[in-house]
Amino acid sequence: MTLTPDLLARLDELLASGPRRILGIVGAPGAGKSTVAAQVADAVGPAAVVVPMDGFHLAQTELERIGRADRKGAPDTFDADGFVALLTRLRIADGTGGIVYAPEYRRDLRNPVAGAIAVPPEARLVVVEGNYLLLDAHGFAPVAALLDESWFLAPDDALRLVRLVARHEAFGKSPEAARAWSHGPDENNARLVAATAVRADVVVLLG
Repeated sequence: MTLTPDLLARLDELLASGPRRILGIVGAPGAGKSTVAAQVADAVGPAAVVVPMDGFHLAQTELERIGRADRKGAPDTFDADGFVALLTRLRIADGTGGIVYAPEYRRDLRNPVAGAIAVPPEARLVVVEGNYLLLDAHGFAPVAALLDESWFLAPDDALRLVRLVARHEAFGKSPEAARAWSHGPDENNARLVAATAVRADVVVLLG
């Protein structure tokens, strides 16, 4: 997709409302959050930084230790408190102070990497993208109030699943395993995410 004039107008209004704004891009697995977040950052330019929620995945070894590796991506497989703490730091910095560092999830490593994303004090827009930004459980409840605006992405579900299967295959799963994961754990999470759309400032319908 490309950003519509309405979304670009919302973006302009958001940037005009304060020295630093935090925009949340929310949606189910495979909804296109990373793509839209990158388009927003491109539209704003160097003053925007994308901070994915996925950087707060628990490490693979920890998921295996606590018996949750078979449903990686569920809300309780993230460090929600750490994510809230980062957003709070980003709000407090609000254009002043030093660089705030955020983690990044590396699919090739199946693990997050600490300090991989730098948010400099001059960053006027932080684009946060993730599944559970509007979830009112599992430690994510404070997140919505830390966002200045939230966009919920609502693509065609059949197309979303096709993209999701292809993504899993691209990162090493067999076609059978990719379909099983997309239609199993990912779909369970998608239903949970869908219920949070009512809390978004705007629902973006995608083809």
